[in-house]
Amino acid sequence: MLIVSCVLVLYNFLMMFDGLSVITGIIFFISPFLIVWMIYSVLRFGTYTGKTLEEDEEWGYADKEKKELGVF
Repeated sequence: MLIVSCVLVLYNFLMMFDGLSVITGIIFFISPFLIVWMIYSVLRFGTYTGKTLEEDEEWGYADKEKKELGVF
């Protein structure tokens, strides 16, 4: 993900300052492949670090107590 983010920042920097149009064209052309690679990497190697729900629990906001939300 870091590589794709750096390429995005580079592309924006080059576009903002009228950088080399050949490089911006190449980055524009390969960007869909980079996005697909990033999605594949996250789905394949990403790990969930959040709380595991116990039986009879529902998903909710992790930073709020149930009584603070006022909708349950």
